[in-house]
Amino acid sequence: MPSYKKPLSLRMLPSVRQLRAFVAVYHAGSVSAAADQLALTQPAVTVLLRELEERLGVKLFDRNTRTLRRTEAATEAIRFAEGVLSDLEAMTRSMAERAGSQRGKMRVAATLTIAQTLLPKAVRAFVDLYPGVRVFIQECSAADFVEAMVGEGFDLGIGSLEGPVAGLQEEVFRRESLSAVGLHSAKFPASRPITWEELASLPVVAFKPGYAIRHHVDAAAETAGVRLKIAYEVSMFATAMGMAASGLGVAVVPAEMSSIERFPELAARQLVHPHVERQTSVVYRGERTLTPPARAFADLLARDFSGAPGSGDTGA
Repeated sequence: MPSYKKPLSLRMLPSVRQLRAFVAVYHAGSVSAAADQLALTQPAVTVLLRELEERLGVKLFDRNTRTLRRTEAATEAIRFAEGVLSDLEAMTRSMAERAGSQRGKMRVAATLTIAQTLLPKAVRAFVDLYPGVRVFIQECSAADFVEAMVGEGFDLGIGSLEGPVAGLQEEVFRRESLSAVGLHSAKFPASRPITWEELASLPVVAFKPGYAIRHHVDAAAETAGVRLKIAYEVSMFATAMGMAASGLGVAVVPAEMSSIERFPELAARQLVHPHVERQTSVVYRGERTLTPPARAFADLLARDFSGAPGSGDTGA
């Protein structure tokens, strides 16, 4: 069995200043030259060497008034000292790069709609700024999003929460009103908003229960005192838009998602009375500090993907 070695007391270990002084004197060949390199006084360097010799229990240099000669102990110790200082410098550089989000990895969970729309543009902007960070993405249904974030596998999530969740922290970075999207016609003009009471007379393509947007739709209908005619329930934004384009119903989607460039036959109308906003948030475990890459990504979303005019995004 390997023998156990009791760790040395910190008071027995050399300090970084002592090791730097030793290495400088070893290569410079004199205390005065080493003092110039280190921007210290000669007495200060002499004290550091004496303290190091006392901790190691050996003489590192034979001195007289005119010369300084390395001992065999110094020749043996120099490789250890340089190795320690090199490792410390490497650790400092590595942590500085990580702290500056220059490298590392980031694990992101995103609801399906976010993964289809906002996320690709956001990741593109992020990796352009931080090419050394590897981004791992997991799409999940709205029903599975909270469970994924409560688990241990992700640095942050992007999605919508219906309300506070124990153990999770939420940073809202985007608020969008809801729009009704349907085939353009005289009865469904793009030129004016539509009320929830008017929507109640039309077949509706809605997201399935469990999705945050469905929660907003049901709450708005209840506030307006109407019962919507839910013709179809879907889980994908593209499905909702496609069904609306096929004349199967009016899709209720966030305003920023209601771009109809691919569907020129559609009209998008803001839903009013009541006016409803859907929130999109960065979500993470409350007891865990965001890693530097995750913090940088969250800040980028808040800065460039808030949905404000002139922002870097056109969809959510």
